[in-house]
Amino acid sequence: MKYLKVVLFLAAAVLFSGSFSYSADWDKQYHSKEDVKFKIPIGRSYDYTNILVKRVVDGDTLVLENGERVRLIGIDTPELHESNKLQRDAARSKQDVNTIKEMGQAAYEFTKKLVEGKKVSLEFDVEKYDRYDRLLAYVYLNKDNTFVNAEIVKQGYASLMTYPPNVKYVDLFTKLYREARQNQRGLWK
Repeated sequence: MKYLKVVLFLAAAVLFSGSFSYSADWDKQYHSKEDVKFKIPIGRSYDYTNILVKRVVDGDTLVLENGERVRLIGIDTPELHESNKLQRDAARSKQDVNTIKEMGQAAYEFTKKLVEGKKVSLEFDVEKYDRYDRLLAYVYLNKDNTFVNAEIVKQGYASLMTYPPNVKYVDLFTKLYREARQNQRGLWK
């Protein structure tokens, strides 16, 4: 019965407000004491052809002016922060964690200079979101139509990371990656 009341409350709030944030310490018997937060966007649509990049999180992840995170499709930059992935990458590559973080910092700085504070357009592939609820996108600078994902690879700041079915530009990225490695650009110096 408690759950039905919560669901009805949320439904009513959504109907009357269009957007609803709920935070409460409820049902302590079954849930932790931490607040449970719901964010239900209703009726919102964003113009992904002209949206500001508010900040760069790392070399392959951006935050838009609307608060959404974007994971750049097809590329992978070195980790910048402590994480399980950083540890896995260090073990796999036989490089120490600090070296990987330094490369991650270089990739972050390149991406930041390229897109932070600038208007961009997003192009989606087959899947629009990843398992972390980030938008999956190919990003273009509105100013000059620079293909951001490709430019990061071309300048040597990213490796390839392809997850089917999002493979629209895999051939282009492979070509640019090989050229960057052969010409010792960016991280490949």
